[in-house]
Amino acid sequence: MSQQDSNQENQINIELDEQVAEGVYSNLAIITHSNAEFVVDFVRLMPGLPKAKVKSRIVLTPQHAKRLLHALADNIDKFEQVHGEIDLGEVVGGGSLPMTFGGPTAQA
Repeated sequence: MSQQDSNQENQINIELDEQVAEGVYSNLAIITHSNAEFVVDFVRLMPGLPKAKVKSRIVLTPQHAKRLLHALADNIDKFEQVHGEIDLGEVVGGGSLPMTFGGPTAQA
């Protein structure tokens, strides 16, 4: 078997339909885990609203969760090399929510 045949055998054909390609906006991720899996819930929080919905849930094995951690860290490093350090802003009590969330709603 040639090197080219071997490479073709190891390729995965990944399809991306239109609806999935549009993506889902999320500004909060909640991560939980058991001994067998990690669950990442992507949530869209809207300022001034007391309720938020989970927009997407991804379930990962611990191995894939760690691979995702490394892939995100690598991509963040590359992004910051081009665009500068990402500012996380102020957070409430050491938490992860920006202080502006839950504040007053805009008025016209």
